[in-house]
Amino acid sequence: MRLIDRVAHHNRWRRRHPIEKLVLALGMLILDLVLPPYPAGPIIAAIMLAAAIGGAGVPAVAYLRLLLAPVGFVLAGAAAVMVGVAGEPGLGWHFVLLPSGRIIALKLVLRALTAIASLNFLILTTPVENLLPLFRRWRVPGAVVDLIMVTYRFLFVFSDTLEAMRTAQDIRLGYSGWRRTYRSLAMLTAAFLGRVLDRARRLEMGLAARGYRGDLPVLVDEGRPSWPVMGGILALQLATAFLSLHLSR
Repeated sequence: MRLIDRVAHHNRWRRRHPIEKLVLALGMLILDLVLPPYPAGPIIAAIMLAAAIGGAGVPAVAYLRLLLAPVGFVLAGAAAVMVGVAGEPGLGWHFVLLPSGRIIALKLVLRALTAIASLNFLILTTPVENLLPLFRRWRVPGAVVDLIMVTYRFLFVFSDTLEAMRTAQDIRLGYSGWRRTYRSLAMLTAAFLGRVLDRARRLEMGLAARGYRGDLPVLVDEGRPSWPVMGGILALQLATAFLSLHLSR
């Protein structure tokens, strides 16, 4: 989370209007879903990689780290698609590789990684607070928007608290053996839950004391999207669709 937040606030496209980045990322995501996974997947992934690293200046290491994080889940899903169960009652059951499993698994991996690349571009170039005015403009309930903002910020508070508590346990040799490790983890979980509930209660009391009426205003320079940029994005997406359909013939 810290890596995502730091990169989102320190990239070259930090000040660009979020609508532009939303149109690019979500448009490519839609193309990934409707076009053939090959060659559309590699083309879209390459475009999003170039936009993030070459255009926005996102560090390649950060982008690849975030891209590789869900690879295990994708591969596990692909493996489940490739394998089936065969046999008859009373004669035993066994696992077999499905004839079309490899092709289906490859398509699944291509679509999943391309979708992840598109969403990674959005979250690594757009801070969360820049999206809040869009949610309000789109008539998302104020309570939902505030919950998103508070939850996101509290992730860092909880992370700091958890790290400090674990460091204190480590200094006291709380993880020097298996028995101590299990005991320390149990104590950490119980204490952390209490801290979370206490923080939430104090936040609720603080908001009530400040006259909270269901809205937390955030000062954000909304600006306006650049129509030439929007036109270029749409042209790029049309060219991507045309090239993918042409190469898939």
